[in-house]
Parts: sequence; structure tokens; C-alpha cells
Amino acid sequence: MGEQLGLLKVTVVKGRKLVIRDFKTSDPYVVVKLGNQKAKTKFINSCLNPVWNEELSFSLKEPIGVLSLEVFDKDRFKADDKMGHAHLNLQPLASAARLKQFAKVSSAETILRKIVPDTDNCLARESSISCMNGEVVQSVWLRLCAVKSGEIELKIKLIDPPAASSN
Repeated sequence: MGEQLGLLKVTVVKGRKLVIRDFKTSDPYVVVKLGNQKAKTKFINSCLNPVWNEELSFSLKEPIGVLSLEVFDKDRFKADDKMGHAHLNLQPLASAARLKQFAKVSSAETILRKIVPDTDNCLARESSISCMNGEVVQSVWLRLCAVKSGEIELKIKLIDPPAASSN
């Protein structure tokens, strides 16, 4: 238990059509969680289509969990308002990484797997997991739950753990 599978780099790219939580707009930020690890983006003032382009890093270990995110509206004098949440099962990404090692994929870009939106995920559209320059990457648009509208774009990269040295 707890075997290190690699470093998970999650780039929170942007949001689209986020909900209004202040008078005419919102000041959104994203909190991303993986198990007991947590990181958040900076907040963007007065924007419903924010661009963060912030990279957050997590350690990916067995058992493989679910990446969850929550979007909040930053408020100065009261508790921050919820703007929706989403999740992404990381099992397909980990499986694709194992496939890459087994198949000895070349350095050219190779699509390892496609995932379609369904009731078990928050995908807004089809997502592909690819091998690019030896790294397993996934670009994904997640539809926010518990709100009228909103999507978040993530780029996820799984970097292999360093090989254990044999003595």
C-alpha cells in the first residue's frame, strides 16, 4: 500500500461560463484535492471566464484516488461562496501510464486511450490520454456540478517516479 506511482502535475488552465456569486460577476479560484493533498489557485477579480494557467503538483500513490476540485468566489468580509465542484477518476490515466511502459511507446505523440462523458464522470466532452515526449498527459474539460453552468479546463501530466537504485 502507498506505492509511489509518480508526480501528478495538474494545470488549472481556465474556466468558462462560471456562475455569478457577487452582484454581477465573481472572483473565482479553484481548490484541487487528491486524497489528503490539497492546493489552490490564485483568485481572479471580476471574471466569469478566468484564465489561471497554474500548475499544482501532487504525489500519486496506490490506491489511485479521484482528483476533486471545487470552485469558490473569493469574498472579503464573509465566507467564500461555492461555485460548483467536479471530480476526475485517475485510474484511466494510471492504466495508460502502465500501457506506455509495457508497450514502450516512442517519443512521438501517441493516443493511449479516449474517455467519453458518462454518468460516472464530470467530463464535458471526450478526453484523450496521450504519450508526449515520454510523458502521459490528459487534457480535460470538467462540467461543474451543483450549479447552473460552468466548466473548468485541466491539463494533467503523470511523471514517472525516479527508478530505485539497486545496491
